[in-house]
Amino acid sequence: MRPLNGVAPTPLEVALRQYDDAADLLRLDPGIRAVLRVPQRELTVNFPVTMDDGSVRVFQGYRVQHNTGRGPAKRGIRYHPNVTLEEIRALAMLMTWKCAVVKIPYGGAKGGVVCNPKTMSQKEVERLTRRYATEISVLIGPESDVPAPDVNTNPQTMAWIMDTYSMHHGYSIPGVVTGKPLSIGGSEGRLDATGRGVAYCVQQAAEGLGIDIRGARVAVQGFGNVGEATARLLAESGAKIVAISDSSGGIYSRTGIDVAALKRHKQESGSVLGLPRTERISNEELLELECEVLVPAALEGVLTAENAPRVKARIIAEGANGPTTPDADRVFHERGILLIPDILCNAGGVTVSYFEWVQDREEFFWSLEEINSRLKRIMTRAFDDVLRMAREHGTNLRRAAYMLAVSRVAEATTTRGLYP
Repeated sequence: MRPLNGVAPTPLEVALRQYDDAADLLRLDPGIRAVLRVPQRELTVNFPVTMDDGSVRVFQGYRVQHNTGRGPAKRGIRYHPNVTLEEIRALAMLMTWKCAVVKIPYGGAKGGVVCNPKTMSQKEVERLTRRYATEISVLIGPESDVPAPDVNTNPQTMAWIMDTYSMHHGYSIPGVVTGKPLSIGGSEGRLDATGRGVAYCVQQAAEGLGIDIRGARVAVQGFGNVGEATARLLAESGAKIVAISDSSGGIYSRTGIDVAALKRHKQESGSVLGLPRTERISNEELLELECEVLVPAALEGVLTAENAPRVKARIIAEGANGPTTPDADRVFHERGILLIPDILCNAGGVTVSYFEWVQDREEFFWSLEEINSRLKRIMTRAFDDVLRMAREHGTNLRRAAYMLAVSRVAEATTTRGLYP
């Protein structure tokens, strides 16, 4: 989708474009196509919160369920001043496809509150969270809709939601959310799960292209949970991490970056900049470095038609959601660059969230080794499924992933039938 009058397409416009493209190729039944194109449920809530100074503020929040044909709705809750209903709709739809790609029995949902938690005290955020959880309790539940952390929310946020929901029912219900602290039913391996899934996908792609991961040069944009874990795990498999960045800029070393040393440096200094024996580069320069693997794990829309011709990586692994514009997608496909799309590449997080939900419901918890083994099996199978679809239809991995996901959700919808 090209910008209209210089304005980039919205996340919802991109999501619908990608869905329509897959539906066209699948020759989807018009009725089923219409059902899957819109959210199943949308809830908008306006609720008061008492602030620390005694004043009362009214906040607006949302919870959108795109589809529950394959199981309970699933995705995170974000707190941000720029949250919009349209954004929440787009992210809920993408979660439906992400769960279907890795074949876990969830549908897609998303939630958000329009607020800036960085300007609020912890007590204010807690009161906001508990009231928001109460307002959306008509939708959420371990068998209907299972939230998780997202932008500006974390395990503590999930603990408050779980406690609020449990208090309403009179007993503990840990399976109502995932991403909780271990002490109240969280899962081992959750923090590294998304980055670990990215690493597994990169290893699969490298093997398919005949690239030896040992010594392969990797550039990672973003050094949050996803970027750090991806860099660390790829380094453990023998890859050479030549560049890493955060919001302040990036660093480069031809001989490789010690990820553990960089993590300590950032904890002490607040930035990746200034690590000894590295040179400073910009986030834009990082994307165009000579390397075998590029991992955009920070912002959306960083790979565009403008810079795509200059990207030198052989593999692009989307650790972030939506880092590549549709126009850039076409350029990479034409140039023979293998791009692993976000709905496959960063699905490790929701997969281990599913493991957490299963463990909560069984009241029996698995070891970290078992979780990582199960995650590798699921991510490897999903990568192979998408690659097979791409080869059958002569297309790129993103289009193949959407086709696979949409076909699975459509099959479930058709098999269940339309009620009444």
